[in-house]
Amino acid sequence: MRTADLGRRDFLKLAGAGLAAAPALVRAASRRPPNFVIIFLDDSGWADFRPFGTPDYPTPNVERLAAQGCRFTNFYVPQAVCSASRAALMTGCYPERVKVFGALGPRARGLDPSFATMGEVLKKAGYRTAVFGKWHLGDQPETRPPARGFDESCGLMYSNDMWEHHPERPEAYAKFPLQFWENDRVKIERVTKEHQRLLTTWYTEHAVSFIRRNRHNPFLLYVPHSMPHVPLFCSDRFEGKSGKGLYADVMMEIDWSVGEILKALAEAGLEDNTLVVKTSDNGPWISYGNHAGKTPFREAKGTGFDGGIRSACILRYPGHIKAGSVSKRAWCSIDLLPTFARLAGAPLPNNPIDGKDLWDLITGKPGATNPHPYYSFSTGQTFEGVISGDGRWKLHLPHSYRTLEYPGKDGRPGKYREAWIDLSLFDMENDPYETTNVLDKYPEVATRLKVYAERHKQQFFGQA
Repeated sequence: MRTADLGRRDFLKLAGAGLAAAPALVRAASRRPPNFVIIFLDDSGWADFRPFGTPDYPTPNVERLAAQGCRFTNFYVPQAVCSASRAALMTGCYPERVKVFGALGPRARGLDPSFATMGEVLKKAGYRTAVFGKWHLGDQPETRPPARGFDESCGLMYSNDMWEHHPERPEAYAKFPLQFWENDRVKIERVTKEHQRLLTTWYTEHAVSFIRRNRHNPFLLYVPHSMPHVPLFCSDRFEGKSGKGLYADVMMEIDWSVGEILKALAEAGLEDNTLVVKTSDNGPWISYGNHAGKTPFREAKGTGFDGGIRSACILRYPGHIKAGSVSKRAWCSIDLLPTFARLAGAPLPNNPIDGKDLWDLITGKPGATNPHPYYSFSTGQTFEGVISGDGRWKLHLPHSYRTLEYPGKDGRPGKYREAWIDLSLFDMENDPYETTNVLDKYPEVATRLKVYAERHKQQFFGQA
């Protein structure tokens, strides 16, 4: 009896100690640095998902993500082309700093290893890192994901149209078979149409597995989907599901992918300690007509107008970012790396970067302002202008740009023609569609932005 009583007392003492320690364990868990998930679409239009636009197909998972986080309506990328946009995201640098312009082709060295990636910055801080999707920052040994800070990787090294079935230039890619890589090894030597149908599924499955296996480690998960870049493909279960055409089917599958990633985070108990970002590398490739997305803004991919460089963006981080909120504050993809580094307690890279920590602005802290006096935008190696840090004003330097003459259909591109814009100032608060040049109305604003532009051009492009 005495032995039994002693056992019971010991048990109660231990149980009490466990209960007393529970709050400390919770506090310890809350001090763990956050996980980061970036869902980065390719050529998705600003209005392709609700609640940004009103597409005629359902996107319930993206809507739920927005309801649980903040919808940023004035989020920019510095260049509306694949590789340049990805380099900016990964390094926190303008394309003109890292010299990654446009879209890299097969056998390109790509991003100079002297510029640290987000993967390298967070891996040094103890994070597990993974990229599943389209890399497009170089396919040489020193520029592939495993050499750039990513523990796990799979996907294509460049765009899915750079293959032997290109609708206009198949001969240009015939000698470079499109390959599917996994952890620095070629898994599929020649990607076929059947493989392309499974890309979204494969990226999603890898992402879900990575989350489940790393629930006890801080991690960076980067999912740069190949879709909806042409050529469009989706799996059997989504083909025809929308009843609105192939583009809608593809977008429904991407929405499913978002849902699977969110579900994996919830099942792993990581919802509250994970910052999720969903956005796109640039606006839609409108030359492809019914195989392209929608944007309400002027022009589209491959231009410095907002149809190209303004991307729909959602951030969710429960307890830190207000659920169901909408922010009109302007900011840019180059700011994600330094913001993540601050949250992770990671030092910034040794190389210069252009982005800044915008956590106070992102979370809506009273009085927070954007420390950038301006953001630059460019197309290829042409510097085209600047946007004021508050997003109110946009100055276009004189430059040529492509504008659509007529769209293509069902996977065939249409035709562009060259157009020209003179020095122009737009009031983006009252004219977000860049329709009316107010240069003469606000000469002092134009002068201020022109000074920024001239300094930037001299610094990065070697000319005033």
